[in-house]
Amino acid sequence: MARFKFPDLAVTTGIVLGAGAVILSLLGNPVNSGICISCFLENLAGSLQMHNVARMSYIRPELIGFLLGSFLMAKKMRRFRVTGGSSPVIRFLLGFFMIVGCGVFIGCPIKMILRLAAGDLTAVAAVLGLMFGIWLGSRYIRAGSVLDRDKELPQINGYILPGIGLLLLIFALLQPSFIQQGATGPAAQHAPMLLSLAVGLLIGALSQRSGLCITGGLRNFFLFKEKTLLMGIIAAFGSAMMISLFVALLHKFGATEQTGFSLGFSEQPGSHPSNFWSFLAMVLVGLAAVIVDGCPFRQLVKAGQGDVDAGLTCFGMLTGAAFVVSWQLRSTSAGPEFNGKIATLAGLIFCLTVVLAYRRKVRRSSED
Repeated sequence: MARFKFPDLAVTTGIVLGAGAVILSLLGNPVNSGICISCFLENLAGSLQMHNVARMSYIRPELIGFLLGSFLMAKKMRRFRVTGGSSPVIRFLLGFFMIVGCGVFIGCPIKMILRLAAGDLTAVAAVLGLMFGIWLGSRYIRAGSVLDRDKELPQINGYILPGIGLLLLIFALLQPSFIQQGATGPAAQHAPMLLSLAVGLLIGALSQRSGLCITGGLRNFFLFKEKTLLMGIIAAFGSAMMISLFVALLHKFGATEQTGFSLGFSEQPGSHPSNFWSFLAMVLVGLAAVIVDGCPFRQLVKAGQGDVDAGLTCFGMLTGAAFVVSWQLRSTSAGPEFNGKIATLAGLIFCLTVVLAYRRKVRRSSED
């Protein structure tokens, strides 16, 4: 029997990610948002009353699944290693600004792939922006701009984020009075809870083993011409597109009300026409993700396997999700809000300041 190799696992993870996301949309999640870390975090922040928009308030079981799936796989494979202590405040703020960028685009890198796979051509500018941000970050990595090294920490630190995930699962099941649950809008658009949790657990476990990361795959290709994770990204796009095309075929013959694949720029769900700001927003996401070593999805998976620094980034992302809604930083179908534009530019300035500061630090160390 042939051994299951790492490249095969990355492709398998990508197929499950893309297919699972589209299936979740067909079963109730928002269209083209079967999986979107930034959207889900906005919903989670609302459920915890970190913002007061009820229609965007729901504990997304997928988030819990990603975290706990990674934790269980890491424990099973003895890859649960608790580390941290690397530039915590910077990581928190980078997590914050990653979600700001996602809010301005209306979606995380995974949703970007899903939108493109469903024929949404407004996502093309975002793809180019993400690639440019990752390329720029890779250039700084080559120049020696990396955050401080982490260190081994006591085991209890690694159990905090999975413990919070378990607590959120209890909240989702019991619905205590302090948890806000919207009855309209995105909050009311969700697949069955247990199915969503199961899909999240599977994807989280596979991603922990394969290391799949949207920004990491492109970064590895730019830095080392390494294609393993890139093939996983392509597999996610391909599987999502195949199901979307199949659903469009069923719709054509009247077998379903779901429209599936719809090629074009106009009337695309969860999008806006401002290509320039979509580009710039995803430059921010790509650059910030390279600095913290992982896209928003990857940060959840790393937090589950004991990476305390990734956990801090997740707290920054959750805080960012709350502010994106309450401060009106996210875009609408008409385009980005003024506050969102300012926040995007501030995030880019912050990212560039960080990489330049650490580059100077490396140079001083080499001169000493």
